[in-house]
Amino acid sequence: MRMRNKKNLIPRMERCAAVQVKEPEAFRGRWASLLPGCTQVRAEMGCGKGAFTAGTAQAAPEALLVALEKVPNAMVTAMERVCAGQIENVRFIDTDVVRLPEIFAPGEVSVIYINFPDPWPRKKEAKHRLTAPSFLALYWDALALGGRIEYKTDQPWLFDWSLEQFRALGYDLSEITYDLHRDGPVGVMTNYEERFYAQGLPIHRCVATKTRPEHAPLPEPARRPRPQEDDA
Repeated sequence: MRMRNKKNLIPRMERCAAVQVKEPEAFRGRWASLLPGCTQVRAEMGCGKGAFTAGTAQAAPEALLVALEKVPNAMVTAMERVCAGQIENVRFIDTDVVRLPEIFAPGEVSVIYINFPDPWPRKKEAKHRLTAPSFLALYWDALALGGRIEYKTDQPWLFDWSLEQFRALGYDLSEITYDLHRDGPVGVMTNYEERFYAQGLPIHRCVATKTRPEHAPLPEPARRPRPQEDDA
């Protein structure tokens, strides 16, 4: 379902201009300069309405959290949340994940967060999943050696599929769980996550770490078989 356009979207975003970066390419390789005393640059792939963004940034004031979101109607709520909380270590970018190489220099990012991405359930849509090999290669290049991806989803089939993709590309997996909040809330939750938790739905989570300089080769794209010609 498409999100309804927010009332007064542009003026609302303009009021939060201090936390939005409109030309992110200008900061490629120097994101840490935006936060005095910055010790880490982190990135969030799709921040939604920003509950996780704000809470995570507050828990790590020494890290700059760069939140990517291609839906401005969601991002404006996240921006307003951060501005209202006077959280200084977050910057927002209205862009798509495919632009990561233009935004971050190789090895510039320490942590990447991927929370409850669109599952794209059809097999032919698999390439659009944020844990598809082509995306995992982009994260690998952006991550420093020892950097990690923290991944959460409520879809068990997607979680299993994602674990396979992480392993195939060469990430080391840890902290794998199929019921993160079984014994009570753990860590900062997204808006979706709070709702799932209230309904008693299990949350799946893992950490994927880059432990070597080069990732495994990307799988070759599947080729459609040629139609057989009739014998003359």
